[in-house]
Amino acid sequence: MFERLSFEHHSCSITAVSRLKQITEAVRDAGSLGVADLATMTGASEMTIRRDLEVLAAQGVLERYRGGARSLLLRGEEPPFALRSDENMDAKRRIAAAVAGLIADGESVVLDSGTTCLEVARLLHDRRLTVMPLSLHAVNALSSSSTLTLLVPGGRPRPGELALTGPLTLASLQALRFDTAVIGCCGLSAAHGLTAFDLEDASVKRAAITSARRVIAAVDASKLTRTALAHVAPVSALHAVVTDADGDDGLTAAGVTVVTA
Repeated sequence: MFERLSFEHHSCSITAVSRLKQITEAVRDAGSLGVADLATMTGASEMTIRRDLEVLAAQGVLERYRGGARSLLLRGEEPPFALRSDENMDAKRRIAAAVAGLIADGESVVLDSGTTCLEVARLLHDRRLTVMPLSLHAVNALSSSSTLTLLVPGGRPRPGELALTGPLTLASLQALRFDTAVIGCCGLSAAHGLTAFDLEDASVKRAAITSARRVIAAVDASKLTRTALAHVAPVSALHAVVTDADGDDGLTAAGVTVVTA
């Protein structure tokens, strides 16, 4: 599991976080890479690259061998939560603010897992709402609220991501009916709909969509060019898409309201 604190410590810059993500993606795409290649690619010293590889190896992203590393991630997998958490942060905060603005006090909300939905959770902290988060990251963010009614579902948290999955999570969703579902995704397009990398996560997203009267997708621009492994729902299941992209003609043509943050 990633220790988020290790990336937020004062000695770790955004540049270091970006470099770890760059190394993760490069090794995943190539299968394996040498220290010298990674140093040339990132502009960092070989000593720095060796330290980065030790960090990533400790988190199960890759395994070291003498002079390099090989990936433990499949090409169709997303980078771990801790590497994504600081990515496109300004866009995620704008999206989160726009999503929060679409939710009225008194509503019941089911809130998906993921880094963008975590930003939404932080903005809902002082609102008069009933919220059921689908990740322990968001549960933690909302747990100190004195105004919000917090519902915590059952389930098994995925390591690092802390997204709740499994039959207990599905049963919690099936037992309730929400005004609004806020859904994150790994990919979204008019042709392929809403998609996710993890099969269990896709099942939870489908159940959350079914449980809600209104569905809002919170999607940063990078997801609009991507299709992941597991199909979650067609775009017709969405009432609104909140994104930092200029707009998507395909989504608009499909009858989805696109809100640009």
